[in-house]
Amino acid sequence: MTEATPTGTPSNNRGIMIVLSYLWILSLVPLLTEKEDSEVQWHAKHGIVMMVAEIAFWIVFTILMNIIVTITFGLGCILGLVGPLVGAAFVVVHGFAIYKGVNGQRLIIPYLTEFTEKF
Repeated sequence: MTEATPTGTPSNNRGIMIVLSYLWILSLVPLLTEKEDSEVQWHAKHGIVMMVAEIAFWIVFTILMNIIVTITFGLGCILGLVGPLVGAAFVVVHGFAIYKGVNGQRLIIPYLTEFTEKF
């Protein structure tokens, strides 16, 4: 994860909008309301891509966990402890992205940020 420099003319409520950008579905608020501020738009798009990636992860994780629990109960119980740890890691990444965004920086996550740049 590296940094990129921000661009665009700042809006009056840029900090609040950047925080909303990383609060899952609330990222639609800055995306739809702050069309002139390219930095807020970038963070909103990044937040939406992160949200979609997390939803996809949890769908795959749940399917795999159900298959593993069906096959062997003991291994499923042990791997079931991974879910809360991954959830906590997602929250930490969102918090770090908010921190960097409010301080005028960008959190670059490989592959996710590249996908964000495409739209």
